[in-house]
Amino acid sequence: MPTAPPIRPHHRELAPPAALQSAIKCFWYDRRDAGTLSQPFEVLPDGYAEIIFHFGDTCGLPGIGCVQQLPSPFLMGLLNQPVTLDVRGRFDIVGIRCYPWAVFDLLGLAPGTAGVRVFAHPIASLHATLARCIQAGRIDEALAHVERCFMQARAPVDAMLARAGAAMREANGTLAVSEVAAAAHATVRTLERKFKQSSGHTVKEVSGLMRFEQVRNALFHRPQASIAGLAQALGYVDQSHLSREFKRYSGTTPAAFARRQPRGDFGGFVQA
Repeated sequence: MPTAPPIRPHHRELAPPAALQSAIKCFWYDRRDAGTLSQPFEVLPDGYAEIIFHFGDTCGLPGIGCVQQLPSPFLMGLLNQPVTLDVRGRFDIVGIRCYPWAVFDLLGLAPGTAGVRVFAHPIASLHATLARCIQAGRIDEALAHVERCFMQARAPVDAMLARAGAAMREANGTLAVSEVAAAAHATVRTLERKFKQSSGHTVKEVSGLMRFEQVRNALFHRPQASIAGLAQALGYVDQSHLSREFKRYSGTTPAAFARRQPRGDFGGFVQA
């Protein structure tokens, strides 16, 4: 698996306790300063859903002649193409990076495929506490509050889905659906039904996003990496197959992405 992008000095990340590890990858904090003018903030797809608390001047979805302001928190679900947000001023973020087969059960919501989703949930009451911590510079305390909140509200992840998800993560999305089903001790039909019911997406769709994430990270760190070599390592049919899938999710070719030298604003909502 490619090395994670360099950690910025203001970034914090907290691994979840064992009881939450089948549903949550990590709790995290990051900060951006967009200045006085609105700036586009591009979010590229990956294999996670993010619950986002945000604190600052502006965070919204640009529209025709206006910006739709997003509440805190909102859900950034699985994406099949980039999403651009409009941000302004100092922009602090506290995120909960979740596995897509667990996030809706965790929140008690019906599954869906919307990239950005506004939802009503008791965890919204945590916003004021987090805002006070961030204003005082107590970032670790803010993350501890989030951890305690989700420990209290946790919902068990279906054992079959947990086994399937673990196998998919271990293989970086390269397993065939039949292999995922075998790892989950389930038939393909049962796995597909339960996976779609829990996440709103198929095993193949989530695997494709996981695999795209690996290519994206590799090209970020090694822009001169062989596309053909990545295709072989990650189970694509050939280089053309990888390029088509990469453009489908990112809107650009692997070569163009590598030349762009992105700043790390990718991978879920924000990548460390």
